[in-house]
Amino acid sequence: MLSHVDAIATVATRDLAKAKEFYSNVLGLEEEDGGDDCPDVLSYRSGKSRIFVYKSDFAGTNQATAINWDVGVEIKTVVDGLKAKGAVFERYQMEGMRLEDDIHVGQQMKVAWLKDPDGNILSIIGK
Repeated sequence: MLSHVDAIATVATRDLAKAKEFYSNVLGLEEEDGGDDCPDVLSYRSGKSRIFVYKSDFAGTNQATAINWDVGVEIKTVVDGLKAKGAVFERYQMEGMRLEDDIHVGQQMKVAWLKDPDGNILSIIGK
């Protein structure tokens, strides 16, 4: 029923100005013009997907990954670029994975995790 419809990722923020700085300037996402309809929602384009960042008192309470970007073989370039813009990557101890700089490497995947200003967990996935 929904397999042909694009999904929209949503993440909560307590501070729209800090979120806008992070999603626009650190991640480099292009903000869409949302008009004045929803003043507490930021809308971004990411490839063919959209991301809504909305104001909520519950921001940062999810302890699981909220958004993933699959960047394929360019993972090191993307991670290095984000780090140069001030992104700080998380380091986790995970069985079957070793850490190479900021990237966790396993047999089948590479992944780097970072948090937005509210503590929402985001990941960059590669090969």
